[in-house]
Amino acid sequence: MTEKEKMHAKTLYLPGDEEIMKEQLLRLDKLYEFNQTRPIEQEKRQEMMKEMFAEIGENCYIEPPLHSNHGCHHVHFGKNIYANFNLTLVDDTHIYVGDNTMFAPNVVVATAGHPIDAELRYKTYQYNMPVTIGKNCWIGAGALIMPGVTIGDNTVIGAGSVVTKDIPSNVVAVGNPCKVMREVGEHDKKYFFKDLEIDYDNL
Repeated sequence: MTEKEKMHAKTLYLPGDEEIMKEQLLRLDKLYEFNQTRPIEQEKRQEMMKEMFAEIGENCYIEPPLHSNHGCHHVHFGKNIYANFNLTLVDDTHIYVGDNTMFAPNVVVATAGHPIDAELRYKTYQYNMPVTIGKNCWIGAGALIMPGVTIGDNTVIGAGSVVTKDIPSNVVAVGNPCKVMREVGEHDKKYFFKDLEIDYDNL
């Protein structure tokens, strides 16, 4: 098995492999170009994202700067996804994000990790575990999504959370480590922020 094949095999590998690095630098060059686009160049950004991402649906909007280890080559976005400034996608293996999900500023989604054993780290070994984020999620500002995590549909992750374990669908989860605080329910159909009610007549 080559080092490139090991990247997606949930095993230790050497990320500095020549073949991996050659492809990575070309992808990062494209990402650099994306981050230099002007705000008015929306059509250009859309075309570039189609080239950069493994998959990307319609009507996705990403605020530069966008950061990604492999230029989003291993990132699979559904449709209608919004990402605010400084989204970091550590996409050494695959990241899957469902339709209509939103990322607040400074979110990190990481698939890569390193062994606890110092000798293996000294030899630069790494492992990658895929991350899946469901549909209709909202990931709060500064949240960290760690390797191997799955987040279910319709879930809200609070700002600053560190998600180290799977989070189910239809919940609000917060904290370090991130834990389920409550389910999404009827209360959320009435109030949009604390005790402020939703005025459906004016929506």
